[in-house]
Amino acid sequence: MQTAKKTLSYSLMHLVVAITVAYALTRDWRAALAIGMIEPIFQTMAFVMHERVWARIAAKGTSSAGIRSASVEAYEGAAR
Repeated sequence: MQTAKKTLSYSLMHLVVAITVAYALTRDWRAALAIGMIEPIFQTMAFVMHERVWARIAAKGTSSAGIRSASVEAYEGAAR
């Protein structure tokens, strides 16, 4: 749920920035709105994929550390 909230707030912020930059470059509100509406949609999808990749990396790091720790404990226990 937090990722969904982050994604929504990020997309709204990005929408405002994209429209503002497009307007600054074109001085045309219609072009700015067109550019500003399309670009953030793709950027938001990229953001969601980026978050998922990092969540998987974090999950792999946690599970690997847990397995390694259990292995070390089993080894140390057998050595005693």
